Amino acid sequence: MNAFIALVRKDLVLYFSNRRALLMSIAAPILIAAFFGSLFGNSDSKPAHINVAVTDLDRSELSGRVVAALRGEATFDVTEVGEADALAQVKAGKLAAAITVPAGFGKLAGSAMFGGTKPELVVHYDPSQAMALQVVRGLMAQHVMQTVSQSLMSASSPLLSDLRDRTLQSTSLPDQRRLELTQMFDSIAKVQSTSMPASAAPKAAAFTLPYVTREEPASARPETKYNSYSHSFAGMGVQFVLLMGVDLGVGLLLMRRMGLWKRLRAAPLSRGKLLGSRIASCALIALVVFAIVYAAAMAAFGVRIDGSVPGFIAVLVAFALLTGSFGLLIAAIGRTPEATRGLAILATLLMVMLGGAWVPSFIFPEWLQKLSLFVPTRWAVDGLDAMTWRGLPFHDALLPVAVMLGFAAVFTSLAIWRFDWEE
Repeated sequence: MNAFIALVRKDLVLYFSNRRALLMSIAAPILIAAFFGSLFGNSDSKPAHINVAVTDLDRSELSGRVVAALRGEATFDVTEVGEADALAQVKAGKLAAAITVPAGFGKLAGSAMFGGTKPELVVHYDPSQAMALQVVRGLMAQHVMQTVSQSLMSASSPLLSDLRDRTLQSTSLPDQRRLELTQMFDSIAKVQSTSMPASAAPKAAAFTLPYVTREEPASARPETKYNSYSHSFAGMGVQFVLLMGVDLGVGLLLMRRMGLWKRLRAAPLSRGKLLGSRIASCALIALVVFAIVYAAAMAAFGVRIDGSVPGFIAVLVAFALLTGSFGLLIAAIGRTPEATRGLAILATLLMVMLGGAWVPSFIFPEWLQKLSLFVPTRWAVDGLDAMTWRGLPFHDALLPVAVMLGFAAVFTSLAIWRFDWEE
């Protein structure tokens, strides 16, 4: 029994003496739990704003009130831009939806609540944000109904004045009936001329929806249904290629432990060439892995490169170089294979979580969306999305590529500086 207790005590001492491994085993679950808790927070947590563009082609008083009501909605972050610009931003993933208020909306909306001709509101939406579309659809109906009904029942309502004039000019109505209707309109105008609290305003539910909606997905091929596998393969590809880069970094430490590193150092090679060759080989392996992953995605799951093929390749090459430099940096910081694995797990999990590899970044809280822009995997996932299902041109790949190459350069410099050359 004493021997058993001694063995257990030995294991406990060894584990808790490894401060880095202990830190990783404690920090990882705390950070992951905090991440998912921030996504599905309590009722006191502030949700992320839904970015929406509104284009007012009518420019009437009523359409202006509708736009003002949408701008005042706390859930929305509304911008007013042209229709073409709004559509381009939705295609690029910068907006969840773009609402176009048609010309003639102000003239048709009031009578449409009583069964007249209904104006058509066009909503271009990001097909990857189905949840956001539901919110946009509901809040748009609420604000339009409320604004139109309040305008309709105001003392200066052009619709009621028009109905009164038509009644007076009608020759088909009996004189008594015409008089009764005219008196009714005058009574309504008299009541409306006095102030009335908002709580006593007519309920919008008493009328029909004063418009019809045409919803169109904003993607390269609107006739093609959005394929969610495109994003999932981008996210999982990024995650496991990063893990592969970590394995190569750990392999470098194992080479040093087995004495192979001393043999390489004996050759007439500089530190930059030795470490740079490791990054290059890791990048080539990453490209092969990505090629196989996307070949399977295209063959079995219908994933397509609807955007620029050169842009898609550029994003893959940039992320492959980033992976090689990341693996080398992890090895330089970890120093030993055991410590490096623990550090790598934590760093990789954080990068793929914040990068939108597990869940799309648009459902992040607003502060987390801004923070994720400082994580290179966010640019990798967004770049792959842009070149596949979003169908964007080559120039939309330039920013993600430049950001990832910048991170790769910083990681490489830090790795060369921190790498223990003498051990």
